[in-house]
Amino acid sequence: MDIKQLERRFKVTDEQIEKWSDACERGEYPGISSKKIIVGRPLMLGGELKPVTFKETAQKIAAIDKKAASLGQNRSDYLRYLIDKDLAAI
Repeated sequence: MDIKQLERRFKVTDEQIEKWSDACERGEYPGISSKKIIVGRPLMLGGELKPVTFKETAQKIAAIDKKAASLGQNRSDYLRYLIDKDLAAI
């Protein structure tokens, strides 16, 4: 495959690649934030988040994951939802 075929296939020109390369060499990465990346869920209301862990059977974890997926949530969000719902009832 020659350069022109690659440009047509990937819809990017050699000039664009050169511009991106020059920017990267200067430490500029278009589309990527230069801010510090913090892994994990964002802080809510300025409070510090700490992990909460417990063990459960594989069958129950599978059921939790299935229920969470049916609600369009992941396991952590589903468990947070349940805890928030329970604590709101106090």
